[in-house]
Amino acid sequence: MHVREFQELIETMYSAKDRKRGASGTFLWFMEEVGELAAALANGDRAEKEGEFADVFAWLVTLANVEGIDLQDALRKFTEGCPGCGDMVCACGDAEKP
Repeated sequence: MHVREFQELIETMYSAKDRKRGASGTFLWFMEEVGELAAALANGDRAEKEGEFADVFAWLVTLANVEGIDLQDALRKFTEGCPGCGDMVCACGDAEKP
């Protein structure tokens, strides 16, 4: 499944609720899932980690939908190399991030 297909699936499944909640409420749900992922990374088994990664990704997609952002288009900036240095294998210093 491509990113756009998953984004469309989430849109179909949840858009009515997501639009009512708005960006701020959706962001709070996203952050809650990030916290659950952090806990799973610290103490969870593989199944828990997989579930939390999926939840975080789904909520990120939901937030993009609420904001009208096509993630597949947004991710294109990474297809030609690191946005910071331009290399396919990042040569930015450790203190820098793309």
